[in-house]
Amino acid sequence: MKILILNPILYTADNNTIPKVKSIKDTMIYNMCLGFKALRYDVTLAAAADYRPVEQEDYDFEVKWFKTDCHKFCPPSVLPYSKELKGFLKKEGNSYDMIVTSEVFSLWSLMATIICPAKIVIWHELALHPRKFHQIPSKLWYHVVAKLLMNKVLVVPRSEDAKGFVKQYMRHVSDVCVEHGIDLSQFTCGVEKKKQFIVVSQLIARKNIDGIIKIFKGFLDKYDKAYQLLIVGRGELENDLKELARQLHIESHVQFLGFKSHEEMNQYLPASQALLINTRQDNNMVSIPESIVCGTPVITNSVPTNSSMITKHHLGIVKDGWNEDTLQKLIQFTPPYWQNCMQYRENLSSKHQASLLVEQYLKFSAHENISTESDTVHKHRRKSSEGGDD
Repeated sequence: MKILILNPILYTADNNTIPKVKSIKDTMIYNMCLGFKALRYDVTLAAAADYRPVEQEDYDFEVKWFKTDCHKFCPPSVLPYSKELKGFLKKEGNSYDMIVTSEVFSLWSLMATIICPAKIVIWHELALHPRKFHQIPSKLWYHVVAKLLMNKVLVVPRSEDAKGFVKQYMRHVSDVCVEHGIDLSQFTCGVEKKKQFIVVSQLIARKNIDGIIKIFKGFLDKYDKAYQLLIVGRGELENDLKELARQLHIESHVQFLGFKSHEEMNQYLPASQALLINTRQDNNMVSIPESIVCGTPVITNSVPTNSSMITKHHLGIVKDGWNEDTLQKLIQFTPPYWQNCMQYRENLSSKHQASLLVEQYLKFSAHENISTESDTVHKHRRKSSEGGDD
């Protein structure tokens, strides 16, 4: 089976500025492609050239980079457009057995749907309308563009929240959700836990890292002064957060580790008591399944759209307004949470999640072929009964 993955935006831009990176091998979609490869499929990743790494690297599968256009109206950090991709799909699109494209609200998804409708699976993450321009562009897209031009293709949601949202607009939405797949070979488990919590995040306002630092201060004062808080990530608020730790007199307990590759992060995540999340706005957070496959439970509010997975399978604590008492509660029940994470680990592998996507597409294609044949037979019988052509 020959599969094309359309995922123009490989990683999140900071204030619409695409950061320069040395590698794309730690991105979610790269590891998802490894899942298709593990299933022995011929996979190709198509991405916007704006996200090409600054250093040359070899990949485990084919990666195609497409030049983006019309940056004034279609910024590559938000809604990339590519004439080059359009030409490629017209010429090569039908040579693929399946085309997986990210998001309903996407010009790449729209082009693919118009050019190769029978091949498309839209893998959808958003669970609400983006706030930009008072949600008007998003609402117009879903109510007009999606309903008129994209409603015949299969949409596979990435979470229950995304499913509930996209079902309002799209006709064919899978009941099965497909999570962000994780390359299990990159993450170890069964490591002895240390007295530490970990945050893996951009250091920006909506992630609310300052709130986590303040809660951790309360935990140190009330429960155990031996703990450390590890903060993995980079962002514009790094210096402000360091200053906050100094003002709270806990700078010796808060370690800012900067950006870490999966290989480097594997030194810290499996040994942590919990991954901490208190975000103000997010969709599916890839750090959640990464933590779970390490045997590290998650404490989060209900904002991440994949937080329902944590509740459903008892992989940590989901609580709005969690505090230092929540941290202590998790520590007291670490063994059961760890066991649940270990039992669920294989379900989050990129191989398993990729297989679910393929399975949903094949079921949908078979059903659509049967429906089309039934419609043809019905029309033929109606013509015959009316004395039409045989």
